[in-house]
Amino acid sequence: MRSFYVLGILLFACGTYTQQIQEILQTTWDRSRLFSPAPSSSPVYFGGRGAIGSADIVVNDEQVYQTIAGFGASLTDSSALMLHNLKLEHADNYWAILRYMFSPVDGANAAGLNYIRIPLGASDFSASEYSLDDTAGDTTFRYFDINRTPFYVFSVLQDIRTINYLVKVHILPWSPPAWMKDSGTMSGGSLLPRYVNIYYRYLLKAVQGYQNKGIPIYAISIQNEPMNSNPTYPTCTMPPAVEGRIGAALRRVLSSSGFSSVRVIGYEHNWANADTYPIELMELDGAAFAGVSFHCYAGDVEEQDIFHDAYPSKEIYFTECTGTIGTDWWSDIKWYMDNLWIGSLEYWSKSGLLWNIALDPTGNPKLPGTDSCGGPGCSPLVTIYSDGSYSFNQGFYSMAQASKAVIPKDRGGPFGQRIGVSVGGDLSWALRVGAYVTRRASPNAPLRYTLVVLNWDDHADGPWNPVPVYTTIEFRGRQANPQARYTFPVGVTTLSWYADA
Repeated sequence: MRSFYVLGILLFACGTYTQQIQEILQTTWDRSRLFSPAPSSSPVYFGGRGAIGSADIVVNDEQVYQTIAGFGASLTDSSALMLHNLKLEHADNYWAILRYMFSPVDGANAAGLNYIRIPLGASDFSASEYSLDDTAGDTTFRYFDINRTPFYVFSVLQDIRTINYLVKVHILPWSPPAWMKDSGTMSGGSLLPRYVNIYYRYLLKAVQGYQNKGIPIYAISIQNEPMNSNPTYPTCTMPPAVEGRIGAALRRVLSSSGFSSVRVIGYEHNWANADTYPIELMELDGAAFAGVSFHCYAGDVEEQDIFHDAYPSKEIYFTECTGTIGTDWWSDIKWYMDNLWIGSLEYWSKSGLLWNIALDPTGNPKLPGTDSCGGPGCSPLVTIYSDGSYSFNQGFYSMAQASKAVIPKDRGGPFGQRIGVSVGGDLSWALRVGAYVTRRASPNAPLRYTLVVLNWDDHADGPWNPVPVYTTIEFRGRQANPQARYTFPVGVTTLSWYADA
């Protein structure tokens, strides 16, 4: 692994410190840099004050918001199969992918992704439909078997966990077993009323099954996209009253069975209904749920604020979005940063996830006959080719820039917290900025402060013209390089400095 090129060190003199911007990583619009160190330049340090630049970033570390849980994607059956087959045929490439995506080591050339979402049973990215108990009428779930999950899901997951001890696993079903539904199939339909009061046992057994394999569960959701019924892949409509009853029963039994730390997460659907379903769910059985999660396929990210304003003590997660194969690379990165990796966190999300971790160049393998991810296909974080080569996609590179801002600085240390930031100056519109503080394992160690900056000044009301933005950065009344300022190229930049608490 390459190491970061470090631009500077903390300077201490006469009992005071001068904060110096250090690790600088960039992904540029022209791909000349892809999550890689910025070129060497004059040191950028915080000193006196001067005139502001074309843009002026003001960091306010007195405004502290949510702690970030992490970034990642879903380990679907298809993703796990692609990675498993790569391991069999090209093991060096397999481990290179996992290390680059998941290593959390400070200073490593790696994204440190740590949040993995896993379907319970089949999804639209499985070889066939199956649940974890397909024995009709088995209301005691005697025949529940976690090993109906393809073995390679657990194999790949355990390999990832050997690289990143910080991995959080979030499990959820795309559908209950077919015999529990009015459709008689996992694809479409609803849970039969007579099974509402026992379904929590199925979900509990899933948590226990993972635990028995040495994989602790961070969170479990009751139903993926409960307002979606599609006859071509596992789906299930589930009104808030039903999800709430199941969630309340599951919460009780988790807490009484030694799983009190496992979060129960509600909703798992689009921004567009933030003012209805998740709020009704909280009104009915809010005590059972740690919070809710959102997807990107309808509505706008700002709608997360509707839920937060109604239930500010509840957690918000962003858990699914996917790009499309063949779309414009830079346009996608701008959208991801604006809406997900900066925007979703700005609107209180604790996480940022995309859909599949790995697929082939056509967006396969998928469930036979599904209409999910039609057209050119859904883009994964990494595309794996038949010859064993691979390429990371724009979703990964943009996510990596954000993930690096919040992963713990020290082993055993906390994840980053979002803090206050504003942008002024004539070109304030040109920058989208997220700011974070990461505390340390030692109470005496300086804190890490990080900015994630999107410069999207590429063609303001005119022809294509990528414009670097000369920027001042203000922190605790000091300014970064009042004489030189810092220049953000068109692209995404992640930069850090250290300061005492």
